[in-house]
Amino acid sequence: MHEGKVELTEREKAILRYVIHQYILTANPVGSRYISKKYDLGISPATIRNIMADLEELGYLNHPHTSAGRVPTDKGYRLYVDSLMPTPRLTKREKKIIKQTIDASLETPDSALKSASDVLSEITNQLACVTYPKFEKAKLDKINLVKISSKRLLVVITVKSGLVRTITLEFNSDLDKDKIEAVQKILNERLAGLTFGEIRKSLPERLKGKRTKDTDPILRLFLNSSDKIFANIPNEEKAFISGVSRVVHHPEFSDHEKMESIIELIENKDVIVHFIDETFENKNSVLISIGEETKEKRFEEYSFIVKKYKIGEISGALGIVGPKRMEYSRTVAAIEYIAETLSKEMKKTAD
Repeated sequence: MHEGKVELTEREKAILRYVIHQYILTANPVGSRYISKKYDLGISPATIRNIMADLEELGYLNHPHTSAGRVPTDKGYRLYVDSLMPTPRLTKREKKIIKQTIDASLETPDSALKSASDVLSEITNQLACVTYPKFEKAKLDKINLVKISSKRLLVVITVKSGLVRTITLEFNSDLDKDKIEAVQKILNERLAGLTFGEIRKSLPERLKGKRTKDTDPILRLFLNSSDKIFANIPNEEKAFISGVSRVVHHPEFSDHEKMESIIELIENKDVIVHFIDETFENKNSVLISIGEETKEKRFEEYSFIVKKYKIGEISGALGIVGPKRMEYSRTVAAIEYIAETLSKEMKKTAD
């Protein structure tokens, strides 16, 4: 019997690996006889059965009531992704599909991010989510003010990475074209090159001495709206989710209750986006969160795999949500390659 923290033997690791491989492939509990037939381990089914019983006792496998076979636990999956799964790799064909898909959609950031989400779901067969980059660290390139009616002004903000955002401001009085141009000049002189965070903190100070009788109404509204103009885009408004039809066909969701739970999760996409956004914050590596590790009861049947992508100085995240029984190695490889391709190709466009 094993007690305390125990390092598994090579034989135990091999059997755990084979059980998880088979369970990922078939979605059926795996028995010792099957492992004995499938893999030439040079040991009897009885010995394999004993080792599987030990792995169960250690918390790596579980024994569903109605089956003689075993399934991995969250702890079993965790050991698998940390040290037992194959090296993450994509085929040349998959890499080509990813690159072509992203390259063909670079006209706008929205289309590139949506394509990244679509191709990630297609390759992994899971629910994919790509969040819009956070603008807090975005550096302002230029501001354009466009009169769209006598009392409405469109503020077009371009950041150094090439991304653009627009906001409409409403005025009480009629707007004069010359005054708009004067304000545009002041804003660009005073704010270009600063981050959104810096602008929000110091805008009143930077516009001091620039408020004349002509420019004051526009500058005053600009000052009053600065938190909105230079805020981060709320991620639930700017996230692309793909693969709903794929994920609901996994065997895990053949049960009506479980199907309802995944549908509910998909309908509240801001919950997924918030989790993915929180997970990737300040981290550059791929992060895998399995079942109960997410610390959220509604996520305990799922795994999340998340990676940051960068466009210049700003970043967003790509993530996968799916049943814990997923092809972790292939999914990690897809997320890494898509994040890398998206970062590289969108940066080229911005440059």
